[in-house]
Amino acid sequence: MTTSEQLSDTDKRLLDLIQTGVPIVQRPFARLGEQLGLSETEVVERILSLKHGRIIRQISAIFDTRSIGYASSLVAVRCDPACEEAAASVISTHPGVSHNYKRNHDFNIWFTIAVPPNSRFGLEKTVDILQRLSGAQSMRLLPTLRLYKIGVQLDIEGGAEPATKSMAAFTATDQKASVAVTPDEIAFIREMQRDLPVEPEPFARACAALRMSCAGLAAMAAEMRAQGKMRRFSAVLNHRQAGFAANAMGIWPVDPARPDLDAIGEKMASFRAVSHCYRRPTYPDWPYSIFTMVHGRTHDECEAVLAEISRETGVTGYRALYSTHEWKKNRVVYFDSAIEKWEAVYAGEA
Repeated sequence: MTTSEQLSDTDKRLLDLIQTGVPIVQRPFARLGEQLGLSETEVVERILSLKHGRIIRQISAIFDTRSIGYASSLVAVRCDPACEEAAASVISTHPGVSHNYKRNHDFNIWFTIAVPPNSRFGLEKTVDILQRLSGAQSMRLLPTLRLYKIGVQLDIEGGAEPATKSMAAFTATDQKASVAVTPDEIAFIREMQRDLPVEPEPFARACAALRMSCAGLAAMAAEMRAQGKMRRFSAVLNHRQAGFAANAMGIWPVDPARPDLDAIGEKMASFRAVSHCYRRPTYPDWPYSIFTMVHGRTHDECEAVLAEISRETGVTGYRALYSTHEWKKNRVVYFDSAIEKWEAVYAGEA
């Protein structure tokens, strides 16, 4: 198993590059090699090694859940700590649950869930069913009210200070209103969400399945990006294996009535170490309207980023919720039959 300390400088430059994007061309690894001064063969060998070492999780298209018609939410769960393992196991069985973590809070289980446009239950009823099945004391839906940033860009090469800024990879301006996807788009999504083969012409399989040229594939990808349905085609890294062992969910008590709420959210999103930044609903006992996900090599590094965000925005009284256990982390498989089958099993719970 490769660790971040064993990575060469060339590997680090490669990882920084493919996090941003992998070109949809006939020989993408040759194109990447041109940018790095490497041969195609060397790029392929390095990527295979990084996948074998579990540094690279997957290379694929990343789609915008909302823009392709899915309903999704972050869910906070209050559960008796003595029962949380069993409860988390039940929650993780739902195919639309992509992330499921234990965090240091009275709401001790946090998961994300997405359901397709043809779900027989819909989002709220699905969460109600999961609460009953898991025996959780309560589940609170925390959907995105406004997206300020989504897009992980880990500082693999190192050297970035807590205040380092970067352009957001995907924001509310990129996110379009949900428009029904066409059968051709569904076929494209099903194919392009697969892990890209690491070989000289890796898009050949997708081209054959979709009966189009690589240029046609790239054109369709560009159109879906323009529509906000696809964010990018890139590598997703295993954060911990890449050296980022800590992740803090920063929750910020910004009054939703403040006229500068969105400006504050956008400033928080500008920090490179912030991979996700959202506005979410508040409740009488939950004053936290902005959520920032911060990835760091250490707990102290996360704390330094959050402290700098507080200093620059003037927002105090924030909390940092750390994941202390990971029950599930994967990608939602869109337009797959698994959710339909899950719903058929639990139809009697509705």
